[in-house]
Amino acid sequence: MKEYTRKLLDKALDAIEAAEGLMDMGKAEFSAGRAYYAMFYIAEALLSEKGFEFKQHGQVIGAFGLHFAKTKELDPKYHRWLVDGFDARISGDYGVDIEIDNELVADMINQARDFYEAAQRYLEK
Repeated sequence: MKEYTRKLLDKALDAIEAAEGLMDMGKAEFSAGRAYYAMFYIAEALLSEKGFEFKQHGQVIGAFGLHFAKTKELDPKYHRWLVDGFDARISGDYGVDIEIDNELVADMINQARDFYEAAQRYLEK
């Protein structure tokens, strides 16, 4: 595994833990952002292993869909979760009259953990 990939996965795990801490503090909107970023870092890590590097969210999401979901190299649900997570993060970060449901954010955190574990298994092959 490339060092850059490992660093992104470490960052993803930190983001998951931060999302959990923010949920415990009753900050669902901010927790959603951290859960999304965990998934974003995981997607970046997987793409890095294939030699791709992108900086913009749309590029990472699109490339992950093309190289992992469409090919079914990983379950397409991870791409769907990444897209949905991006939308929730935008609402949480920029919405002022929008309240993000705690259950939705708890699901996002669980999805991020699931995605992290799937990425670990994939990279260990």
